[in-house]
Amino acid sequence: MEKFFRLKEKGTTVKTEIIAGITTFLAMAYILAVNPSYLGGIEGATPAGIFMATALSAAIATLCMAFFANYPVALASGMGLNAFFAFTVCGAMGYSYKVALTAILIEGIIFMILSIFKFREALVNKIPANLKFGITAGIGLFITIIALINAKIVIADPATTVALGNVATPGVVLSLVGLLVIAILNHYKVPGAILLGIIITWVLGILAELVGWYVPDPANGVYSVIPNLSWEAIKGNFAAPALFQFDFAFIAKDFVGFAVVVFTFLYTDIFDTVGTLIGVAQKGNLLNEDGSLPKASGALMADAVGTVVGACLGTSTVTSYVESSAGVAAGGRTGLTAVTTAIMFLIAIPLAPLFLAIPGFATTPAMLYVGLLMLSAVKNVDFDGDAADTISAFLAIIMMPFTYSIANGIMFGMLSWVILKVCTGKIKDIKPVIWISTALFAIYFALKVAGFIA
Repeated sequence: MEKFFRLKEKGTTVKTEIIAGITTFLAMAYILAVNPSYLGGIEGATPAGIFMATALSAAIATLCMAFFANYPVALASGMGLNAFFAFTVCGAMGYSYKVALTAILIEGIIFMILSIFKFREALVNKIPANLKFGITAGIGLFITIIALINAKIVIADPATTVALGNVATPGVVLSLVGLLVIAILNHYKVPGAILLGIIITWVLGILAELVGWYVPDPANGVYSVIPNLSWEAIKGNFAAPALFQFDFAFIAKDFVGFAVVVFTFLYTDIFDTVGTLIGVAQKGNLLNEDGSLPKASGALMADAVGTVVGACLGTSTVTSYVESSAGVAAGGRTGLTAVTTAIMFLIAIPLAPLFLAIPGFATTPAMLYVGLLMLSAVKNVDFDGDAADTISAFLAIIMMPFTYSIANGIMFGMLSWVILKVCTGKIKDIKPVIWISTALFAIYFALKVAGFIA
């Protein structure tokens, strides 16, 4: 392990990497429950089959990340992309499950080609340094707002758009208590503070349920935090995934509609992945001195392979997870963290009831703390420099949380950077790969204006 993962060189240990890997898994284990609920109702799919496909594709893709790039980054079916798959492609647009999976497969193959020709690697490395810091800080805020909404600390309000949730509810109280627990553990330099914070908050939730303060209400999305490890609960998760469910004949029937679906998956995944890798690598001090990402091609190829494998198993686009930053915050620095996370996904198949019982309020403290750590990158942003660098970083920071999309944050950041460089007479600063990215943004905007994309 030392020879392959270079633990000493990265300043880490086997124990630290394993703790980090488990932390990452617990932070993203919710996908094992969410993905079957999104995709399992589509004709041709079953919740159990989607669960198996989600776990297997996550394990395979994360192992690829470990061995292709030696990065502490985990992958699984992407949130947002799975909703687009289920509710837009197979819902509003009326395409079949097989057609949607065919689009995912084509997207993955295109990703492989782009990775081979190093387009995505060039994109990662040519993004301006100031914008990279802005992306990292924006991801910190994005993680934070996701955590606040999941724990209902922040809720929708017709009068003010958002508002403070009911601070007397167990979920809100325990989320905030958990954050303080992690802060205290970090103050005393307790190893695995974030992982311990998740576990302690979960145990407090179990106690709250046992004494009757936390009351499960499945009809309103409030589930028991006490795991059901009966054989009936365990065997319900075993089902063969839907293998190779493709419909290539459809491409000739509706090429334009199919191409729009592929492009939307492609566009979103490209920039989500780029943003995630930059944010996680920057926070883990994995970037080179010039700001480039070593072994970027391997990391991006792992993402592409994961997408293809996921399509073959019957699930939506597999992508790098921003929750990997929880493992990095716990000390993860190498692919051994990713290997641990992959193994946890395999263990989760027979022990699904255990992991699916971990409530959102238990992982919220971890994500809030990670949001804090990633937001700290804002101190590296030069707000007094070139107008293009300053505005692009600012837009990346605010647009990620407020539009609920990493891809949107990068889009607004890069578009503003290009426009301001042109308007200030610094067009020579714009690299070819940035021009190509700008063209992708323009196509995306045109499709939205034309109504092809919601």
